Amino acid sequence: MIALIALAARLLPQPRTIDDAFITFRYSRNLVEGQGFVYNPGVHTLGTTTPLYTLLMAAIGALSGSNLYPWFALYVNALADALNAVLLAYLAFRLSRRLVTSGIIGLAWALHPMSVTFAIGGMETSVSILWMLAATAAYVARRERWMAVFAALGVLTRVDALLWVAPLFAHQLITHWRVVPEGAAWSRRLPWRSWAIFALILAPWYLFSWAYFGTLLSNSLHAKRLAYSVPPLQALTRLFQASATPFLEYDTFGIPSIAVGIVLYPALGTIGLLYTSRRVPRLIPFLLYPGLYVLTFSTANPLIFRWYLAPPLPAYLLAVGVGTTALVYALTAQLKRPHLLTTIALVIGGVWVGMLLHAWTLHPDHGPDRPAPKMAWHKIELNYQRVGERLRDEYGVTEHTLVAAGDIGAVGYYSRATILDTVGLVTPELSAYYPVDPSLIPEDGNYAIPPALILDYQPAFLVVMADFVRNGLACSTEFRAQYSELWSIPTDYYGGRMIVYQRRGGER
Repeated sequence: MIALIALAARLLPQPRTIDDAFITFRYSRNLVEGQGFVYNPGVHTLGTTTPLYTLLMAAIGALSGSNLYPWFALYVNALADALNAVLLAYLAFRLSRRLVTSGIIGLAWALHPMSVTFAIGGMETSVSILWMLAATAAYVARRERWMAVFAALGVLTRVDALLWVAPLFAHQLITHWRVVPEGAAWSRRLPWRSWAIFALILAPWYLFSWAYFGTLLSNSLHAKRLAYSVPPLQALTRLFQASATPFLEYDTFGIPSIAVGIVLYPALGTIGLLYTSRRVPRLIPFLLYPGLYVLTFSTANPLIFRWYLAPPLPAYLLAVGVGTTALVYALTAQLKRPHLLTTIALVIGGVWVGMLLHAWTLHPDHGPDRPAPKMAWHKIELNYQRVGERLRDEYGVTEHTLVAAGDIGAVGYYSRATILDTVGLVTPELSAYYPVDPSLIPEDGNYAIPPALILDYQPAFLVVMADFVRNGLACSTEFRAQYSELWSIPTDYYGGRMIVYQRRGGER
């Protein structure tokens, strides 16, 4: 039932694709069309952070003979999240031995707007989480070689999977070291077989990446860090807010829910962790993962995109759910009314699920008129799609036309132009223009295009949000002399307009 609900909750809204997903889809499409693992034809730059997901989308495209990549991603993600909901329920049952607890936690993931939004958004999040839950379940079941397989697939899907792989392998090492008698050969005390499987699965991709791209990691990680202006502690603030509202309490109760949740839910999670340490110690690495995730990202302080909040959520939901069950069990036992446990659990679970459903809308104000999470906002992608299609159909843009953009996903996918990525995700040489003068970035903004970048490269077209050029290019007499505004789309975000400029004197 949980699996069917998870499938329906993702297939019903239909694709509402996020801009970054279109970057992956363009890599996949170029692979299928014989241009290689490239974003811009002929340029070997690793600009996607999810090589395995890119290859999976390409394989489906090649087998189907179709270009419906947003739909490919939707079906794959829906299936992955159906399995995720079941695996999460399974882990909850292994801990609590109560169907009501496992059912509530599995249902929470099936309906959670955070999981649904990125599944229908075409991101690799659902598949990445599948490998994490599968590896954890395999470790709990003492199938450690399968754990290694799933761990390797997780790293190939997203390199930050190392944040859950590392504690898993560390716990495995400690467990093996304690079980095998002292004085035994090192080969018996080390879980080298599963480590070897892990390394052998990773090796082909990283050897290829080094030979083909000249790097082991995606360029986008370095580019985002340079291009975006992030105030101190911003990542910590975002992650704390997410920790305080795991069931999107803010959408129902507003700011007071954050003040209550920042104390309540970490406390319940801690109780869940302590309960786990006595019942199923092999789940400890999984439940430690949210804390390690918050610590790592708060220290690095990158710009926190919405999908960054999803990976630690399954472990957090499990810790909170099991902690709540343990607390209610202790309370009902103290009152000598254990029969109330199921009733209280159902009431609490009903409140949680009710808050999650409140964060949905029956009639979104954009995209398909079908029920969807309120946070599945993709107006900007729809407008970028319009721009990309118009450039291609009305202005004759081809793969030989240089088009600059601050957000390259939908524009690049639909226009098929050669993209000058002003952030530098797929054009690493542009990172030399960053960081920008802070005065170029509007108040409450985090990004601006360096004027010299456009003036040096002279793209035929420039597609930007008004805020990206307000204090820089828009004030440059040299830019105004070389470029004219073709048209704009009114918006209620990023400065009020999406603007398309064309270079005077023809294309380049």
